[in-house]
Amino acid sequence: MEPKAVPEVVLNSGHSMPMLGFGTAASPLPPHDELVPVFVAAIEAGYCHFDTAALYGSEESLGLALAQAQRQGLIKNRSEIFVTTKLWCTDAHPDLVLPALKKSLQRLGLEYVDLYLIHYPVRLRHGIEGNISKGDVLPFDIKGTWEAMEECSKLGLTKSIGVSNFGARKLSELLQNATITPALNQVEMNVAWQQGNLRKFCEEKGIHVSAWSPLGANGASWGSLAVMESPVLKDVAITTGKSVSQIALRWILEQGVTPVVKSFNKARMKENLQIFDWKLSEADLVKIKQIPQFKAC
Repeated sequence: MEPKAVPEVVLNSGHSMPMLGFGTAASPLPPHDELVPVFVAAIEAGYCHFDTAALYGSEESLGLALAQAQRQGLIKNRSEIFVTTKLWCTDAHPDLVLPALKKSLQRLGLEYVDLYLIHYPVRLRHGIEGNISKGDVLPFDIKGTWEAMEECSKLGLTKSIGVSNFGARKLSELLQNATITPALNQVEMNVAWQQGNLRKFCEEKGIHVSAWSPLGANGASWGSLAVMESPVLKDVAITTGKSVSQIALRWILEQGVTPVVKSFNKARMKENLQIFDWKLSEADLVKIKQIPQFKAC
């Protein structure tokens, strides 16, 4: 791989994480023979942090891409790549966490992941992936499930552990009994859903925040045009000579948050990497702070 152009943040676990993630979720999910070249192209472009999940169905394709990239000499050492995956809600039970992680590792073809997250603070009955009804939700043992996550960390199967889609109340509940503080909370965040209160809470607790849907998930069935069609961002883009997506991603970075961006288009992959060697002006930051807030998902 090329020398790292992506800056890193040191998590509370002591491990470093690149501050730009490449998302691997897609609906519908393309087959392996289409996904693997996309992920290899992302590595060629300079991405070194990949975000997957048991739910996404992309772990196996990502594992095949990492193996191919290693054969091609794009990756020389496992330490050059940071892999995040997530525990799905059907396995959010103390007895199911470790087996679920082992299955993820098997699909990825890895001995460990860099970060393992509880996908949602919810437990669902087995077989549930899409539309959820009240009867699908089971009692969630947050204390026991987090203890099992801690055990995964102690066994060396993941270097860091964290959560996803946790609000301050659920985080507080988890922290009451945690031996290991979550290293990270991955939540929906963008200029149109800025998560100021939650970010402040996480900062006080030493929990890093990463942002899914940093561009508003434009194109997804549940997504929004609030980011990519924002008049404020379009205005800032014109005055800075940058694209709207670059402005949106740069704003997230300047909040001390790691964006997880997804584009399978090679040109946009490269464009989204070009956010590290410039800054937004104070005037631009003030304008962006005033964007109307809207939660897409």
